[in-house]
Amino acid sequence: MIVTENLLEFFLETRQHTERLCKPLEIEDYVVQPIVDVSPPKWHLGHTTWFFEEFILKHHKEGYTLFSDDFAFVFNSYYESIGKRVVRTDRGNLSRPTVDQVYAYRKYVTEALKDLLEGDVSAEVTKLLTIGIHHEKQHQELLATDIKYILGNNPLMPVYGGDISFRESVKETPQSQWTHITEGVYEIGHNTTEFCYDNELGHHKVYLHDYAISNTLVTNGEWIAFIEAGGYNKTLLWHAEGWDWVQKNNIECPMYWHKVGDKWYHYTLEKGLQEIDESASLAHISYYEAFAYAQYKGLRLPTEFEWEVASKHLDWGDRWEWTESAYLPYPGYKKEEGALGEYNGKFMVNQKVLRGGSVATSSKHTRHTYRNFFQTGLRWQFTGLRLAK
Repeated sequence: MIVTENLLEFFLETRQHTERLCKPLEIEDYVVQPIVDVSPPKWHLGHTTWFFEEFILKHHKEGYTLFSDDFAFVFNSYYESIGKRVVRTDRGNLSRPTVDQVYAYRKYVTEALKDLLEGDVSAEVTKLLTIGIHHEKQHQELLATDIKYILGNNPLMPVYGGDISFRESVKETPQSQWTHITEGVYEIGHNTTEFCYDNELGHHKVYLHDYAISNTLVTNGEWIAFIEAGGYNKTLLWHAEGWDWVQKNNIECPMYWHKVGDKWYHYTLEKGLQEIDESASLAHISYYEAFAYAQYKGLRLPTEFEWEVASKHLDWGDRWEWTESAYLPYPGYKKEEGALGEYNGKFMVNQKVLRGGSVATSSKHTRHTYRNFFQTGLRWQFTGLRLAK
C-alpha cells in the first residue's frame, strides 16, 4: 500500500516541530538533567529518532545501515526486550554523542524513512509510523516541560525565548457551576477507526451513580486561599503518603511558585518570573495536592470514567487533570506484540490517571479517551484539577 501524502506530511511536520522546540536553546542546555524525571533535550532528540530506526527501518528497509552501533544503547528508554541501555539517571552525563551528531542522526533517519515511504509499504509499516509520530508528539510535550524545569530551576530563571505555540497562563471564561450527570450505564474507551493507544481499548460499559462535576478548573486564586488557610499544614487533609511527601520535601506551594514580599510569583517559559494571575488555571501540582485540596473543599476528584462521560460538556485541554482512578487495564486489554507491548501495559501499577491534555500537548494528539498516567508525587507537567461531588 502507499502511505498517504497526509501521513507523510504529518511525519515531517512532527519531526520539524521537535527541532523548533529546541531552537532557542544554548548548547549547554541540551545536556542538563536536574532530576531523574527530566531528560536532557539532546536525549529526547535522539530517543525519538531511535524509535523510528528500531521499529521501522531496521526491519522494513532493505539494506538499511545503522547510523551508529552505539545509539541503541544510548537512546533506548525502557524497552528491556530490545537490549541494554544507559541508566535513566545517567542521561545527563552523556557529553557524547555531541548535539551536532544527534542532529545528523535525526536527518539520516528522517531521510531514510522518506525514502522508504515513497514506495509501497505494508499496513504494518503504516501502523508503526503512526505510533512513532504520536510517540514523538508525546516527547514534544515532555521536551517543553523538561526545558521549563531546566530553566526554571536555574537561579537566573532565564526566559526560554522560543516562539512557543501556547500560553501557560490561561483563563476560563464561563462562570463556575456544576454539571450534573444522571446515573446509568455508560460506554467508556476508544471506539473509532482513528488512532489511539492500546490502553484506551477495549471499549466497555460502566455504571455511574448520580454525580456533578465542575465546569471549570481550580484557579491560582483558589489555591492561594488554600495556602492561606494552612492547607499544607493540616495533616487531616492528606493521605498518609502525601503528608510524608509534604514533610520530606518541605512542600509549601505548587512547583515554580515563589513568595516575594506579600505577593506570589511563578516561573514561566514566556516571561521568566512573573506575578501570578489569580484568575488563571492552576498548574504544576501533584495528585497528593489535588486530593488534599478536594478534602479542604469538602469535595472529591472525579474518576476517569466520570470525567470521560462528562467531557462533552466541558471545555478541556489546558491542564492534565488528576482523577481518582488508578491506572489499570480495561476489560479485555491486550498488549501489543513484541517490544511495543512495553509501551503502556507494564506501567499499570502505582500510578494515577490524568485526563484531558495541556497547553503544551502537541496538536492532533489528545482526545477524550486519552489516558495519561503519572506517579502521585510528580508535578513538572501542566497538571491541575477540577472538582466533583
